[in-house]
Amino acid sequence: MDDYTPQLPDEDNLYEHYAFAVDKGQAPLRIDKYLMNFVENATRNKIQAAAKNGSIFVNDEIVKSSYKVKPLDRIRVLFTHPPHENLLVGEDIPIDVIYEDDELLVVNKPAGMVVHPGHGNYSGTLINALIHRFDNLPNNSSERPGLVHRIDKDTSGLLVVAKTEKAMAHLSLQFAKKTSEREYVAIVWGHIEEDEGAVEGHIGRHPKNRLQNTVFLDDEADKGKPAVTHYKVLERLGYVTLVSCKLETGRTHQIRVHMKHIGHTLFNDARYGGERILKGTTFTKYKQFVDNCFKVLPRQALHAKTLGFVHPKTGEFMQFDTPIPDDMQQCIEKWKAYTKNQELE
Repeated sequence: MDDYTPQLPDEDNLYEHYAFAVDKGQAPLRIDKYLMNFVENATRNKIQAAAKNGSIFVNDEIVKSSYKVKPLDRIRVLFTHPPHENLLVGEDIPIDVIYEDDELLVVNKPAGMVVHPGHGNYSGTLINALIHRFDNLPNNSSERPGLVHRIDKDTSGLLVVAKTEKAMAHLSLQFAKKTSEREYVAIVWGHIEEDEGAVEGHIGRHPKNRLQNTVFLDDEADKGKPAVTHYKVLERLGYVTLVSCKLETGRTHQIRVHMKHIGHTLFNDARYGGERILKGTTFTKYKQFVDNCFKVLPRQALHAKTLGFVHPKTGEFMQFDTPIPDDMQQCIEKWKAYTKNQELE
């Protein structure tokens, strides 16, 4: 399925909440069932209610929930109210600012904080905190104030935020031209044999699960966008490995997708299957040990540790580094102790 962004006529007075173009190979399927696969946090009842209200359009015609989608259908879901993510409200939420000047600030985002409002997360985000703290932040190309880049909700670490139009343009260009530096630290399942390597593979939306991305190779490469991740082993801890990952590109879920692609899914990454025991023994004690690690680190084991860029005004290269957060560090220490004890047995 491809993303599809139609232009709404001015006279419609409706707001587009979702837009999809159906794949060429799609088999006939009721639209209420079809949309359940692609609309996050939606139930079939809600989709049927939307159809009853005349909010679902196929090829610019209102359809009922029983309509069967066909290849290349253009589906839109529209309502009379704007999407929640367009209704930005400032909120007095503490943020960890590790650097700030007149042009920009660098934030150390905690795990669990969403970067910008979206479906299912309309408050408590970094954007809500930023617009409470600052007036007139510049919008990026997606109309999101201040954001130059983003990291996932359950990924911790560094983000740079633009405070001026000049800073937004300058920093965005650095990310687009791949001249910024970003290093992540991750715990992944399995023993990585090579000390370092690179994963290259186009990343795009998973054809069967819209909440995931996947790697497309060879003849299917045009279904995704080019992506390159460089990794280096920091420490081998038995059934898991601590790695450093440096990004050449910034695709959604890039490290999570690339590491899974080479057989090393991130530890406790529920969206990509890392919340299951993927490597190790069948002993009950081992299962209890891993469950305890999951409790200590109840999220994917990924931290945006280092961020570097050229300052848009001074031209100085600036680099920032943050320590591995406590939950990840505790998990690492548990694996160190487990590996050491296993060697003694």
